[in-house]
Amino acid sequence: MNNLLAFLSKHSHWLIFLFLEVVSVLLLVRFNRYHAGVWFTSANAIAGQLNSWRAQMDAYFHLEDVNTQLTQRNLVLEQQLRRTREQLREARKQQPDTVRGLPLSTEHIRLIRAKVVDNSVNRPDNLITIDKGRADGVQTDMGVACGTGVVGIVYLTSQHYSVVVPVLNMRSNISCSIAGRGYFGYLHWNGGASDVAYVDDIPRHATFKKGDEIVTSGYSAVFPPGILVGKVTNIENSADGLSYRLQVKLSTDFANLRDVCVIDDRSARERLQLLRSAQDSIKLQKLQ
Repeated sequence: MNNLLAFLSKHSHWLIFLFLEVVSVLLLVRFNRYHAGVWFTSANAIAGQLNSWRAQMDAYFHLEDVNTQLTQRNLVLEQQLRRTREQLREARKQQPDTVRGLPLSTEHIRLIRAKVVDNSVNRPDNLITIDKGRADGVQTDMGVACGTGVVGIVYLTSQHYSVVVPVLNMRSNISCSIAGRGYFGYLHWNGGASDVAYVDDIPRHATFKKGDEIVTSGYSAVFPPGILVGKVTNIENSADGLSYRLQVKLSTDFANLRDVCVIDDRSARERLQLLRSAQDSIKLQKLQ
């Protein structure tokens, strides 16, 4: 104790100098917008680079798991493609003039591959950071998915990074439907387990069962239809008893999320711009 006091007494002028320097920097950042902007931009850039290095190391040690997931997903996609081709072939035989006019490609959709550099699953407001930004074509309100299903929606972008609001965020609200049945509702996460969410507002006259797949509905301007969300594990009544509430086992393993794709759907972006223009026009008419 005496040695500590002697050390502090001997170097007290340096300690006071350092303390005053820290206070000065804090006051400079706190009360000057320019310096605050420079500080936060530099801090975010450094944090982003450190998170990127960490993510690269994690990705290296999880290559085997990623390859296994990709192999399994490819098998599922091959089966779905085979069934779709068979259904299309049968439909062409029955209604050749109508079905031939359907688009058989997804030229309007571009997938931007990205890696997760920061992620959390145990908070009510979980966020995901990916290593792609405006320089790579990523924009706000774009959907994000992985090899096993839906991940979330882009919320904020910088030049080289983007922040995603995942399904595991209590503000997330994604339009979903029951595969093959047409009924749709909205996907919400209420906290708790990272593999369970709920689809609300399913109408009472809907017919479905446990084990049915939940997919994106395509009714929003974010996700195209048919992207896997999960499977129904339980059926409940809504709070007012007017609709069903479905418990869903999410197909995406958010605790082990490494590689994702940002969905650049040009047709959806056009619809979103048109919708926003209509909303702005309505607001302007109300003001007049």
